[in-house]
Amino acid sequence: MSDTPRVPAADVPADAVLVDVREQDEWDAGHAPDAVHIPMGELPDRLGELPEGDVHVVCRSGGRSARATAWLQQNGVDAVDVAGGMGAWLEAGRPLVSENGQDARVL
Repeated sequence: MSDTPRVPAADVPADAVLVDVREQDEWDAGHAPDAVHIPMGELPDRLGELPEGDVHVVCRSGGRSARATAWLQQNGVDAVDVAGGMGAWLEAGRPLVSENGQDARVL
């Protein structure tokens, strides 16, 4: 997947469409405020939910998002992998919110 387009978490535009492909418990613990949650296994069935334009794909560390980005590109979606995933997102000082009422964290 070396030809999969990547962007550092610090360089993701503030208005980017961010699709988080992690599982529900990971999402609940902490995610980017305006991200769209579509677990990787649900992408084929939920492809129609993706907004138009460039999609930035994120997971915990970058493995699932790289695979999802490659799959999306093969299916006609302009997708970019967020290098380093949510760990890199947090290290870059990007915002994080939780769904479970606890302090947001990356699982």
